[in-house]
Parts: sequence; structure tokens; C-alpha cells
Amino acid sequence: MSQGVWRSVLMTGSSRGIGLQLVTQLANSSNRPATIIATARNPAASTALQELSKTHSGLHIVTFEAMMTMFQVNTVAPLFVTKAFMPLLETAAARSGGMGIHRAAVINMSSVLGSITLNCGDAAKFRSYAYCTSKAALNMVTRCLAADLESSGILCMSLHPGWVRTDMGGPHADLTVEQSVSGILSVLFSLSERDHGEFLDYHGQKLQW
Repeated sequence: MSQGVWRSVLMTGSSRGIGLQLVTQLANSSNRPATIIATARNPAASTALQELSKTHSGLHIVTFEAMMTMFQVNTVAPLFVTKAFMPLLETAAARSGGMGIHRAAVINMSSVLGSITLNCGDAAKFRSYAYCTSKAALNMVTRCLAADLESSGILCMSLHPGWVRTDMGGPHADLTVEQSVSGILSVLFSLSERDHGEFLDYHGQKLQW
């Protein structure tokens, strides 16, 4: 069987016995899948599986905890940080003038990967359930906050920084950090009431939710 037949494999019960041996032989096979997702009831205690993942690229141990952590970082934390700073945001928003960063604003760093509408075709090649769904949830947090903060004059929106050459984005990404940040700052300086509750990219172009 050639690698072209199976680009990825999900293997359950991989901590021991037949499951572990299947993962081991697949990982060492000359025509192995590019990606092997190995699941176990207790990944932290699956020492043999953990050791295997350290020596074989493309072998991923999926955990419930990892997905929950992604939601805590990408979705829950931005909401509660905003809540913690509400007194200061409200004080700043008491100044006169329209919405914008000169007054008070909440900018959630989202991703085009959180767009439900755009998650199809070539745009759906990045298949990280945890990352994509947590960013989609962050976008909903943005919309909910925008509705709540509008009466206070606090601008709230989601921003996609582009695919950036960072540790996360990897070396083949489209943008340098400097290019992304330059675009982000340009967008931030131009924000007004029309951008409240919107989803924009680093060019200031509106993205679909």
C-alpha cells in the first residue's frame, strides 16, 4: 500500500497491545502515512507512546485536555481579561469622540481559520479542530462583546494578522512578523464606528464569519 492511499490515520487504543504495535509499525514503515493520530484513554501515562512520538515526526497524541487548553487560551481568556479591565475601558470611553483606539477598544486577535464560511476547499487544509473551533468561538465572543459594549462607546472587533512566519506559523508562511505588525497597526489607527463588531484582516479587508 503506497503513502498516496492514506495520507493520515487515526488509531484508537494506542497505549498498549495491538494498538501500540500498529502505531509503532506504521510509524516505522517505508510507506507510512504522513500523519498518524494516536489516541489513548490516559496519554500522560502511555510512556511507550510518548517516547514514540518524540522520535517520529507526524505522530500526534490527541487529548481532551489539549483541546480544552486551546479553548481556555484562545476563547475564555480574552473574554475574562476584557471583563477584568472593564472599569478602565469605561473610564477611557467616557471621553468625547467617536469609536476608535483613541478612546477605548477591544481588539481580539483571531484568525481566518476561525471563519466557518471560508472553511472549505483549499482553505480547509489546516485541520486542527481545537485551533479552528476556538478561534470561531472567539469570533462569537467578539460579536457578543460588541453588542454589550456599544452603548459604552467601546469599540470591539476581531483581527486576522495573516499567516506569519513565527514558531506557530512556520517558515513557509506568507508574512514576516514585521509585515504583519505594520499592517495591524495601520488597521488599528484607522478603526472607527463602521468597524465595530467586524472581522478584518491585516489589510483592513472585511472577512466572512
